[in-house]
Amino acid sequence: MNEETHLLEAQPERKRTPLPWSQLPLTSQVIFPFAPQLMRDIGVTHGDERQVGYYVGFMQSLFFLTQAFTVLQWSRLSDHIGRKPVILSGLCGLAISMYSFGLSRTFLGLVLSRSLNGALNGNIGVIKSMVAELTDATNIAEAYSYIPIASCSGAIIGPIIGGALARPADQFPSLFGNSQFLKDYPYFLPCAIPATFTVVAWTITFLFLEETVKQPKSFRSLVTEHISAKSQTTTITSDVSDNDGAEKPLPLRSLLIRQVIIAGGNYAMLSLLEITFRAIQPVFMSTPIELGGLGLSTSAIGKILSTYGVLNALFQFFVFARLDRLWGTKTTFTVGIASALPAFGCYPVMTALIRTQGRSSMVWAVLAFQVASSIVLSLSYGAVFIYITAASPNRASLGATNGLCQMVVSIFRTIGPAAADSLYSASLKHQLLNGFLVYYVLMASVFVALLVASLLPTRLK
Repeated sequence: MNEETHLLEAQPERKRTPLPWSQLPLTSQVIFPFAPQLMRDIGVTHGDERQVGYYVGFMQSLFFLTQAFTVLQWSRLSDHIGRKPVILSGLCGLAISMYSFGLSRTFLGLVLSRSLNGALNGNIGVIKSMVAELTDATNIAEAYSYIPIASCSGAIIGPIIGGALARPADQFPSLFGNSQFLKDYPYFLPCAIPATFTVVAWTITFLFLEETVKQPKSFRSLVTEHISAKSQTTTITSDVSDNDGAEKPLPLRSLLIRQVIIAGGNYAMLSLLEITFRAIQPVFMSTPIELGGLGLSTSAIGKILSTYGVLNALFQFFVFARLDRLWGTKTTFTVGIASALPAFGCYPVMTALIRTQGRSSMVWAVLAFQVASSIVLSLSYGAVFIYITAASPNRASLGATNGLCQMVVSIFRTIGPAAADSLYSASLKHQLLNGFLVYYVLMASVFVALLVASLLPTRLK
């Protein structure tokens, strides 16, 4: 077994294993459509439209900053006590933080709520580990095509909720105009709906989700073992199995091997491209036309983002697994990365058209092409998840491997939104390269990502 096979080595003449549909996760996100308007409403920008990007980017980065400190520990914990307890903890944290976000009326309150969300949510790495444990080489590409679909479901529903139900007393005065509570907390309703949905998801997970770790320990026994080991001044060995022959999680240093580093590095670069694109997108759409943006309302932004979610879900469902089998995992990943180049390039094209034609039909055509390009970018997620699974030294360390990669990704996602939105605002404010500096920097990052992608093994046997 070499670095290109590991956990994904398929056997000849093996029938494809049915996928465990009931185990695949679903999450949603609602704050992106109204985040720019929220920053204006709480007064943190002091009426300066060019400052909106700074604060939106900072708010988006907070989740990943706090997640970077905890996601590895949550994932390593799941290797010992099981996936289910950690997923339940993450869902609980998500619900509490979303209720808190909707009730926040100050920038500090938003910061604390968003930080709580990231710190308590270690689910992303754990869920990918669970999917890997429920699949094999015959169906892993298909399974990982459904993780973006779950995200896309949130991308469909979330922007609709966030765009349609933000400031409900203003948008629907006949229904909510008499509610003083919704006037005082105009963003509570769009936050409360996904929070309540998460409570329902917690209940369903608690009742029906089956544990995939074969011999999970209780948290109490794990703590007891740790204390006992400390008192005896014993050291953790790197044995890959217990006395009964069962695999056991490896120490962190055993995960720092070439294939894990390469797979994690590519995941980080992909996430950096995707998060910077998503960070700028709503800000660009809400930026006034006279400053080169689309000047769209929160509701219109929500509809566009939801349309993207629908199209992306369909594309991932029908296309990813087929392309992975046809092209191979590396080519599929590389094509997705390359599609970020036209996606970023559409921003300056739209700005140039707006400055000369206003919000013309040509601008809408370029926006449609940009959405299509960003959908192709999502192909790379399923591909890189396959590489990460293959890179894990053993199956018992899948959680730690995913957690390690997710920690690096969280760091990149912390930097990405804040840097991109800040550079966007600075480009507008100081007219750096005619306001286009941010786009040139992002397009240059695509070439760096392509260079990193060239390090991936060509085939997974």
